Amino acid sequence: MNHLENVKIVALVGLTGSGKSTAVDYLTEKGYPKVYFGGIFYEAMKEAGLTPGDWAVETPFRAAIREKEGNDFVVKRANKQIRDLISAGQHRIIADGLYSWTEYKVMKHEFPGELTLIAIVTPRRIRQHRLAARPDRPLTSAEVDQRDWNEIETIEKGGPIAIADHFITNDGDEAQLQKQLDAILEDIGFYK
Repeated sequence: MNHLENVKIVALVGLTGSGKSTAVDYLTEKGYPKVYFGGIFYEAMKEAGLTPGDWAVETPFRAAIREKEGNDFVVKRANKQIRDLISAGQHRIIADGLYSWTEYKVMKHEFPGELTLIAIVTPRRIRQHRLAARPDRPLTSAEVDQRDWNEIETIEKGGPIAIADHFITNDGDEAQLQKQLDAILEDIGFYK
């Protein structure tokens, strides 16, 4: 029997402020484990003696560590965490923060029939408003634009969004986001 039989991994992708964290929180509150790609970076920053939370420090660190260890640095560690969860008996896993085209290709190769990519897309003006109003690390419109450009050009974030298996347009309230997410997860058999 294939040890990946009946395993489903859902990766949520989208630009900053699209609602990925809200969707992930909704699913983890239902009891599904997550592998947090950003947490892998934060651990690497701590190992390097840096404090996460300052974009001016995080952005160059992310570029430097990818330069040093490869664009697949995070996904290699994430895949190991996913394998550990599967070995522990988990069959439904959330991948929180898959960013780059390279990460997508590595993960798709590692889990070819198990990975479903859901892109959460939100109009820029709504993302800018959300990011300006958030209590933790608020961003100005100019900072949102700068981050978008960096994520698209440097991190290759557009590829996974463009090739997603499913799309959620998150331009309403949280209940609307949850309803769309539930419909997709029901359709792919994640909730079984």
